[in-house]
Amino acid sequence: MKLIKAIVRPSKVDDVRQALEKASLSGVTVTEVRGHGRQKGHTAVYRGREYAVSLLPKTMIEMVVGDDVADEVVRIVLESARTGDIGDGRIFVLPIENGHNIRTGMAD
Repeated sequence: MKLIKAIVRPSKVDDVRQALEKASLSGVTVTEVRGHGRQKGHTAVYRGREYAVSLLPKTMIEMVVGDDVADEVVRIVLESARTGDIGDGRIFVLPIENGHNIRTGMAD
């Protein structure tokens, strides 16, 4: 099993979710996060005063999938979240040793 963590623009979350559903992939966790990569934030103006915004709003989509579909999930996220501009996000793939269903107590 693999844990796919995709940090994407908030505006692209629905596109990613719909693309995953279209491929019959379900079971996602979506979390609002803040951070920055190469873009290092930006400056904004509020009530006439300029200030630096160093932590930008992003959304993290997490899925645990079988090894056989992990590459497909990465491909779907890449295609549906990409705008071509800096700040599109990152995808991380981590190995999962095991998982347990809390209701049944069964291991996956």
